[in-house]
Amino acid sequence: QVQLVESGGGLVQVGGSLRLSCTASGRSFRTLDMGWFRQAPGTEREFVVSMSWSGSTTYANSMKGRFTVSRDTAKNIVYLQMNSLRPDDTAVYYCAADVTRRVGSRGSVEKYDSWGQGTQVTVSS
Repeated sequence: QVQLVESGGGLVQVGGSLRLSCTASGRSFRTLDMGWFRQAPGTEREFVVSMSWSGSTTYANSMKGRFTVSRDTAKNIVYLQMNSLRPDDTAVYYCAADVTRRVGSRGSVEKYDSWGQGTQVTVSS
């Protein structure tokens, strides 16, 4: 069983930055494909970035150049550094892990079977 806990969300002004953290217990991120997603009110959960167990990354086009994912394997934490934030980045951000090695795209919600509770990011204009 893998438990994921996100933290680091908050209120930030347009153009500001936040760093989100996703802490895992039960398995090492070195053995898991993981992803960050976000969901704004009234919308579907949206792919942000994925990181494979080997460390390779894939970003959603709208996040390239602004968001950066990294991990600290010693602490078993994955970070999402978000810069140049815009009002449309406002959402609940979730991290997710593929524990049972599901078939599918790393950009798909269905790929992941373990989810954190989410952390709210609000960007004010």
